[in-house]
Amino acid sequence: MSWEAALIRSIQNPLLFVTDVMRIEKIEPWQRTALAAIGKHDRVSVRAGHGVGKTAFLCWVVLWFLLTRRECKIPITANSQDQLRDVVWPEIRKWIACLPEDLRACIDLQAERVVRLGSTATAFAVARTASKDNPEALQGFHETNLLFVIEEASGIDDQVFEVAQGSLSTPGAKILMLANPTRLSGYFYDSHNRLRDRWFTMRVSSEEVPRARGHIDDIIARYGLDSNAYRVRVLGEFPRAEDDAVISLEMLESAVARRGKVDRIPHIAPVWGLDVARFGDDRTALAKRQANELLEPVQCWHGMDTMQTAGRIFSQWRETVPEMQPASILVDVIGIGAGVVDRLRELGLPVRGINVGEAASANDRYMRLRDELWFRGREWLTSGQAILCKDDALFAELVEVHYEILSTGKIIVESKDDLKKRGLRSPDLGDAFLLTFAGGEHRREEYKTPDRYRDKFRHRPAVAAGGWKTA
Repeated sequence: MSWEAALIRSIQNPLLFVTDVMRIEKIEPWQRTALAAIGKHDRVSVRAGHGVGKTAFLCWVVLWFLLTRRECKIPITANSQDQLRDVVWPEIRKWIACLPEDLRACIDLQAERVVRLGSTATAFAVARTASKDNPEALQGFHETNLLFVIEEASGIDDQVFEVAQGSLSTPGAKILMLANPTRLSGYFYDSHNRLRDRWFTMRVSSEEVPRARGHIDDIIARYGLDSNAYRVRVLGEFPRAEDDAVISLEMLESAVARRGKVDRIPHIAPVWGLDVARFGDDRTALAKRQANELLEPVQCWHGMDTMQTAGRIFSQWRETVPEMQPASILVDVIGIGAGVVDRLRELGLPVRGINVGEAASANDRYMRLRDELWFRGREWLTSGQAILCKDDALFAELVEVHYEILSTGKIIVESKDDLKKRGLRSPDLGDAFLLTFAGGEHRREEYKTPDRYRDKFRHRPAVAAGGWKTA
């Protein structure tokens, strides 16, 4: 394919631009994934160790956007002028040299701008330093084709993002953030945690990039494998802190990484957890777990009364093959959940009402059952056997819930009301997931489909609710 044809076809495909227009052959696997992501998603956030090729990737994206759109604006932001002048701009110059001659002639690299010649005055990239003293760096940009590139985003002050909310929320604007994950707070941290369901996120470890391995031994020798320096500079992980979060992002991502590597436990029957919405913006949420695996992303819905909710659960139960039907459906009965329990019981389903406000079984450690369930979930995640499907909405809720130890020595987990006071939504998906730990495990032979429904499944194909064949 000629570079001219590739340029036309690469408007929504930056990977094609890099491979067939720039003719770059040495592309790291993570860079391929990230290039595909920025073509499909408006918000991409990448946390990474040192030396993995973040700046090269940034420059490829800038040149792709600049050369495939007739009009565009690309603010390139970092927290220091030195970073832009001494690192980003020389790298852009380097990659401009890889363009076909006709495209090189279209670009004018200036001290603080990269302008596409022969076009309108709005086709440019511009360097902008962002700091607490200069929070307007990202403000005032509006264009049909708008790309924000934020280098070392972990070091950008939150005030900059607050001032720039209008520009960042421009319909169709793309935002690319890259950084070593140095802080446990801020906009970049949030994009990988409580806001991650709104972002495409990636973690890139220096261990996975051969050319980045040179500094690893030095970091280990100086700081040690268990150090935060190793986590940040090598693994691309946020630093570990003795904080009060019940569940960490690391626990969740480790469980996702086990998919395909850890065996499922087929002889244990599934269990469902149902958290029923009470009012307002709260959601009814349904989680399905089988032993060491969350079978599918947690479902949620709004605006159904108790009978409609019971009908929806019954419909899902009926459409699930007998081998994958739950041995227990565990429903939070606080609020309107009791009505759902009564109706499902009338329908003959194996439902149990759970009052998460009652005393914990381990009442010497936890104030309430809800507190105990959160820590049962934590123990499940840290067992080394837990398998999660990717569910950013669930993860965003789980990582935000904190706990404290009272003067009595008992643990109490942050309530829904306290979370709302911090500006966070109720963790309905998280509570549904954790309800699956409120009952014991059941071997498959211990549970059979009730006689009144058994004949309805005699000819149903053996495919589970999550879409995979049973063992």
